[in-house]
Amino acid sequence: MKITAIGADISNNDTSCSKNLIKKLENNIPHLIDLGAINAALTNITGDDVVISAFVENDHLKMINQAIVDILKENSEDIGDVGGISSTAEGAGEGISYAEANIRQDRFPDALIMAFDTYGGESFVGNVANSAIKAARGMDGVTDLSAEILPGVKKIPGVGYVSDQTDDPVVVATLEDLESVGVVAGAMLGAALGNKNVYLVKRGAPSYVIPGSVIVSITAFMNGNMMDLAVPFEERTRILNL
Repeated sequence: MKITAIGADISNNDTSCSKNLIKKLENNIPHLIDLGAINAALTNITGDDVVISAFVENDHLKMINQAIVDILKENSEDIGDVGGISSTAEGAGEGISYAEANIRQDRFPDALIMAFDTYGGESFVGNVANSAIKAARGMDGVTDLSAEILPGVKKIPGVGYVSDQTDDPVVVATLEDLESVGVVAGAMLGAALGNKNVYLVKRGAPSYVIPGSVIVSITAFMNGNMMDLAVPFEERTRILNL
């Protein structure tokens, strides 16, 4: 089994996603279940970027990936990142973001999804995403991690190719148990926020930050239930006055 997560900017503005767009995407999620996904959700809404994630059996991966792209395409306010997908590596443009990771068959499907948004394609965003991946690598409770962000054209199973101009990465980590959620998420989030000009946002919040910055959202997708972790982390990191 795997988790697959596909992110795209399909909004008609550069700072947020409309309530209408979010509603249309959420209304289409059950179609993924009909096609064979174990669970699926609109997990992240980060500035003007959305991420649809699904737990799938390996032999359904390509079909579900294509179905997610179809949902993004059919409901887009602006074709945006979906237009950068190509059937050939040579034709690839700035496109959708993709992450996948394996899940052990004897575990409930639990995962963390981090999504990043840039206003002007800030070049350091790949390093920010990779720092989160590196922070979780080798930790107790981590089953698998998505691949690091590397230069070059990327092939997305069942979908096609996108170029390395794709600038709003997605990172996923699969977990062994619920007790690992807070520990692993804390490590990944801390690593990301340790980079310059990176800010945590709540799911669905507009990207009202000074350009030159990167925003990040983090959600837990636990056996089909989705939780915005920005809310509890905001409370946990509040400084106590004694």
